[in-house]
Amino acid sequence: MTIAIASDLSGFPLKQEIAAHLKEKGFTLLDFGIEREDAPQPYFIQAPKVAKAIQEGNAEKGILICGTGQGMAIVANKHKGIYACVVDDIFSAERSKIVNNANVITLGGWITAPFVGKQIVDAWLSVSFTEKMEFKKEFLTNAFNQVQVLEEEQFR
Repeated sequence: MTIAIASDLSGFPLKQEIAAHLKEKGFTLLDFGIEREDAPQPYFIQAPKVAKAIQEGNAEKGILICGTGQGMAIVANKHKGIYACVVDDIFSAERSKIVNNANVITLGGWITAPFVGKQIVDAWLSVSFTEKMEFKKEFLTNAFNQVQVLEEEQFR
């Protein structure tokens, strides 16, 4: 699996830790930076890089990291076919995929310690849409389909 990853300056240390962790686990990464603390880029420049990589089929999933994760999520969700959720803990990471079929997670470098960030990413990558919620599979699938209908209306 190929995962696109990017950060702004606030998320840079956490991005470096998560990128190394994912490489160690054998994932292919498209790392859109930032590369160094002295070459920062703002969240509104970084998030589209990951979104476009997914849209173009160059990555299956994406991880974006800024100070809180919120700015990255807002910008990523402006792109058709991107379903980004802010995750601050393992439970929300799992549920972002299980319930919302998120193909992008965003994290906060000011909020999440690297050790926890790695666990969050592992949890998100370890589950699939509707897993552990099979009793609600029909509802969740229909809900996601309705989100895609709204998306089609908005992105004409």
